[in-house]
Amino acid sequence: MEYGQERIATLHDLTASVPDAPTDRAAVVVPMTEREYAGLAAERVLSELESVAPGRVVVALRAPAEKVEAFCEWLGGFDLPLDVVWCNGPGVTELLADRGLDGAAGKGRDVWLALGTAADTHEYVAVHDADARTYEGADVARLLFPLGRGYDFSKGYYARVENGRLYGRLCRLFYAPLIRALADETPGAPILDYLGAFRYALAGEFAATSEFVRAVRVERHWGLEVGTLGEAFARAGFEGTAQVDLGRYEHDHRAVSGPTGLSDMSEGVGAALLRAVEAHGVAPDYETLPDRYREAGADLVEQYAADAGFNGLEYDPAVEREQVDTYAEAIRPPGADRRLPRWREADLAPEDVIAASRSDLANVRE
Repeated sequence: MEYGQERIATLHDLTASVPDAPTDRAAVVVPMTEREYAGLAAERVLSELESVAPGRVVVALRAPAEKVEAFCEWLGGFDLPLDVVWCNGPGVTELLADRGLDGAAGKGRDVWLALGTAADTHEYVAVHDADARTYEGADVARLLFPLGRGYDFSKGYYARVENGRLYGRLCRLFYAPLIRALADETPGAPILDYLGAFRYALAGEFAATSEFVRAVRVERHWGLEVGTLGEAFARAGFEGTAQVDLGRYEHDHRAVSGPTGLSDMSEGVGAALLRAVEAHGVAPDYETLPDRYREAGADLVEQYAADAGFNGLEYDPAVEREQVDTYAEAIRPPGADRRLPRWREADLAPEDVIAASRSDLANVRE
């Protein structure tokens, strides 16, 4: 058991206590796709939220029309003050197109739509994924606790160990060595110190004040988590940021290749990360960065191998090095900035999103 601190406040689970937190003044945003429908992990998440009694739960749903009615009936079986934002519903899609916000769709855009609604009605907002089989309702209180103490942004972290193996591969084998390679090139850069302080930077669990939520731009797809950290550096900084220990998570796992696989995700994560560091004064040498990343990745693989051996876990360094080589292909200039606007500046009202979604859902049920 350790209690070491980072440059940001790090709150550890030392006693398994549930802190007193403003859950009744918070909305919880949960992004879902059709893969979560009636799944054991999502069932657990929603059941646990029943015991938390948050002010509201906003489900950001992306699913085909033929699945939506059954999905909403299933959601309605939980005793929760719940709103569904059907993010790819025809009315919502048309509303975004009319405002010039249609663009690329993905997890980030879904969460952005729900964040507007949540921040419009509640003082605090918590966000978490629906694929954790070990989720506890107490995690909401843990995420919100720092906000009640004056922090603006709170990020969850946890161990990804299950079935005798280390997981969290994209964070361990892409994010961490890329940050290390960038920091070696530009030592002392505050943005890199900040991004490097998070113990699980790609966790989908975070919380923030509504003022913070309305003031940040959001990446449209897989870069959501990293892009949010870049915005948090600018809006909250070291002093306004905390990370909280959520214990040990067991998640659904993705393949490395294929659509929605980790290699696909690495492109969004890499673009968001490099966009964030460029915005704060770091100028990566893109010709040498992939090789320097591979070197940092190789060093980390050796460290992970030692840690796995120390704990009696399975570990295949060759497979891990292959993943490093795969992810290196995602390291390139981030390209055009197509993030969604700050809600406080958007030509769109959250109540219009909810109204369009409710109309879409009503039409499906007819």
